[in-house]
Amino acid sequence: MAHGNIVDAGDVLIVGAGLAGLFTALKLAPRPVTVLAGAPIGDGASSAWAQGGIAAAIEPGDTPESHAADTITAGAGTVDEEAALSIAREAAIRIEDLLRLGVPFDRDLEGHLAVGREAAHSHRRIVHVKGDQAGKAIMQALVAAVRAAPSIRVMEGLSAYELAIEDGRAVGVFARPAHAAVAPQPLLIKARALVLASGGVGQLFAVTTNPLQARGEGVAMAARAGALIADPEFVQFHPTAIAGPQDPAPLVTEALRGEGAILVDGTGRRFMPAIHADAELGPRDIVARAIFREIEAGRGAFLDTRAALGARFPEAFPTVYKSCLALGIDPVHQPIPVAPAAHYHMGGIHVDARGRSSIEGLWACGEVASTGMHGANRLASNSLLEAIVFGARIAADIEDAVPAGRPGDHIQPPVLASAHALEAPMVAQLRRIMTAHVGVERNGAGLAVALGEIARLERAAGPASLFGNIATTAKLIAAAAFAREESRGGHYRSDFTSARAPWRHRTFITLKEASRIADAAIAEAPAASELAAKAGA
Repeated sequence: MAHGNIVDAGDVLIVGAGLAGLFTALKLAPRPVTVLAGAPIGDGASSAWAQGGIAAAIEPGDTPESHAADTITAGAGTVDEEAALSIAREAAIRIEDLLRLGVPFDRDLEGHLAVGREAAHSHRRIVHVKGDQAGKAIMQALVAAVRAAPSIRVMEGLSAYELAIEDGRAVGVFARPAHAAVAPQPLLIKARALVLASGGVGQLFAVTTNPLQARGEGVAMAARAGALIADPEFVQFHPTAIAGPQDPAPLVTEALRGEGAILVDGTGRRFMPAIHADAELGPRDIVARAIFREIEAGRGAFLDTRAALGARFPEAFPTVYKSCLALGIDPVHQPIPVAPAAHYHMGGIHVDARGRSSIEGLWACGEVASTGMHGANRLASNSLLEAIVFGARIAADIEDAVPAGRPGDHIQPPVLASAHALEAPMVAQLRRIMTAHVGVERNGAGLAVALGEIARLERAAGPASLFGNIATTAKLIAAAAFAREESRGGHYRSDFTSARAPWRHRTFITLKEASRIADAAIAEAPAASELAAKAGA
């Protein structure tokens, strides 16, 4: 069967060039590996922007068991406890790996790794680089090591859009030039083992901290091939991104609120003291919902730093100050417009303890995967740790498990055969719908509207459009959110405001099941079309 151009990647193909993908490639050395990257390696990765660090129980008196306990508490009842403990126990050895690769973690005066404390951790256990530059420094070290590794081939400027399947086994991907309007001939990249490390879903929402590549396409590719997806409804939102035209939206660090900055509406009224005893320093999800409600009510939400910081702002917070000035805001004299931003996806492709998906020949790691570690709400600085632990596990498993045979000629042709580029207005519409109905605050009626609109956009795009991937992941998130009739962690339902014991478990869902939920929700919501018309306006 002809598939257009065919490239044999040989042994292992890794889709994605963030921390998870590059670390896996390095762990596989000297085994031949091909890394597929839509952007120049390191540029399109959320990892590079991580301001926190990596959590590891390395301080005297701290233990992996304590780290796992904190993770389980944060995860609000749905953490895979075995996964959390095993990952915490591997943390120290993976930090050693990064040190050997040249990551310049901060050290104390005696030369020991310096560890900081972050919210909901019971010990100081976050290793940093220059305070808030861990992600950037780790990615720089990994990119340099990958460039120098003779066993690793990097193919930049190519985006995977569909898995290549032969007799139920993943044997590669169909790809296209990342920025071309039309790719009439699919490019088939074949390999003996396939690792998806393609990042998160933030760009499905109107306001996000995630890079442009984080559109959930890895989850969609796996789901459309029949993979089991776990916990897609759990999305973590950062309460304060700068509201404006910049995409991704720059973050406004919580440290500003720690310094006394207050949240006000468009009239200058402070709204947080009436909502939580800790006001602006309340839990992230509560602050995010309060800001969301002010915006929805048309009053807007602003972070006012004038009394707390005033003229000290530029020196105290130079990064945020620079981001504000770039958008025409002078925070010394003006309140900063803010909005909640999609930040991290706890869900993804369900993988076992070795990083194997439910599709033979397909592994996944990083934000595209769901290991069970994060449950309903990720604990700070656990995501980079999970990425490197699973990168190492996948490399070890591939060493043991990859068969000697090569893919044959019975590969199913791609469904998205024309691979037309995404239509910007359609994507923008989907992002508005997701933010309005599947964002910080959800309810059954709104989720039904969202599912109806996703289906409408999917039909308008046509069966061969790349929009199918984005719509697929949006549907999985919205359908699982519709089915989960409770509030837990990153999933908040205004019509079911409490956690409910029968729902104290993870979600496992296929695309077929999500489509069934969507069809039923749309059929049960006769008024959905009127609400949908307003949402799309």
